[in-house]
Amino acid sequence: MAVTLQECLELQLLEVEMLLSMFPKKGEINLDEDAVPGVQRYLRNTDEALPPQLEYSIAIDVGEAKVKVELQVLLPHMYPHIAPQLFARSSVLHREQQLQLNTRLASHVSSLDSGELCVYEAVQWVKENSLPYLENSKISPESASKEVVVKEMLRRMWIYSHHIYRQELRKKIFDCAKKLNLTGFCLTGKPGVVCVEGLQENCEEFWRAIRYPNWKHISCKHMEDVETEGSIDNLRLFHAFEDLQFQAHGDYGLRNDYHMDLGQFLEFLKQHQSGHIFQILFGVEGKLSDK
Repeated sequence: MAVTLQECLELQLLEVEMLLSMFPKKGEINLDEDAVPGVQRYLRNTDEALPPQLEYSIAIDVGEAKVKVELQVLLPHMYPHIAPQLFARSSVLHREQQLQLNTRLASHVSSLDSGELCVYEAVQWVKENSLPYLENSKISPESASKEVVVKEMLRRMWIYSHHIYRQELRKKIFDCAKKLNLTGFCLTGKPGVVCVEGLQENCEEFWRAIRYPNWKHISCKHMEDVETEGSIDNLRLFHAFEDLQFQAHGDYGLRNDYHMDLGQFLEFLKQHQSGHIFQILFGVEGKLSDK
């Protein structure tokens, strides 16, 4: 018998309730306060738009030293009949060790019975299997005196949307950028454009966070990766995350204020060494009018 969307969402809520009872301390589970009520509202009235996918993180103590490993969880609407997106991270893990840990975690989860709730099983696996990676991340006394060259990757993502109007969406964009130490801008109105730059993994997390199902007409038009042996801050084109709202033009009725002057936007891009992006975003070469 086919499993319904409602049944899957009900199972997700049961699992979240179980996890909250097992991790009751403040900060152990980070879950948006409207996430569960949003799913509950939908289950009471399925004619409403689908709620955002459930997304939360669990702080796991590993080893006697109780080193924190965070398990990030994103549940497709049809989970548990579609595998969850899981990502384990820790500030003490190097990128390669984090990749190896998550590869093994994904392999373990894929070996479990299909259709079964598995987030708690993933938590237990992380708790029991992360220690070797954490121990290997420690620098030996011999190497501690040597200068270690760490390469970092700066990513810059150019995201295009038909429009960005809603305050709720704008708040999520700005909150995510601040949380992940990303610089760039959000051009509000029609069209809507978002640029974020920062550590590669943080940009990927930002993209996952804002692409919830009911945001249609959104795409990542262009992506730039630059590797450096120094700080990625030296490669940033933007020094903060800005709120761009240029003067509107034309007469568009009730939404007059939302149609932005793309000439001003092109000038802004050129001031930040990004004039070439205009053609990538809009398919036409940008030209500034003579003044």
